[in-house]
Amino acid sequence: MWLINSSIGRKVVMSVTGVALFSEEGYNMICEFLGANWYAVVATLGLAALAVIHIVFAFILTAQNRKARGENRYEVATEVNPGIVEWSSKNMLVLGIIICLGLLLHLYNFWYNMMFAELVGTYTQYDPADGFAWIKETFSNPVFVVLYIIWLVAIWFHLTHGFWSAMQTLGWSGKTWLCRWKMIGFIYTTVLMLAFLVVVLAFAFKCAPSLC
Repeated sequence: MWLINSSIGRKVVMSVTGVALFSEEGYNMICEFLGANWYAVVATLGLAALAVIHIVFAFILTAQNRKARGENRYEVATEVNPGIVEWSSKNMLVLGIIICLGLLLHLYNFWYNMMFAELVGTYTQYDPADGFAWIKETFSNPVFVVLYIIWLVAIWFHLTHGFWSAMQTLGWSGKTWLCRWKMIGFIYTTVLMLAFLVVVLAFAFKCAPSLC
């Protein structure tokens, strides 16, 4: 199958899977609505499958690049800055590993204590549907705050490169659109990561030991 046997095919799989990858009362209402209902479970399994495929093909592509180019893996000379290789493009595997570890931490702090606990009926410190309480509990720990900040920064670097690179791999960018995709990806990723960062920092300061 060309998606697996060819370099372009593997990049297409990477691109597609990568792209596909308030108030207390309001937030908990959403958590309770989703809960462990079949559609939430199916969506979770679908996202998990995309993540696994993306990670597997990342290792395959990196191994292939190492074999073909030595240590110049993920090297891409852009049309905007010829001859200059972005730091993120040279460290996509490292960023991917950080993101994967952060995802495991995130799953442990939230999915394990919420959806999984509701599915199997295990006892937890808070109600599985009380997402607001789990957020406060997690970000009252300074270690988790630092780890989440590192995770979000890694995601930012990964996506700012991955977004336009995916468009390029899928053939949706030419000389004109390459710069546009880079700008769109940069703005979208920055706004998204800042939104998550604000949540982390807001709860970190709100739940600091001296303030609680």
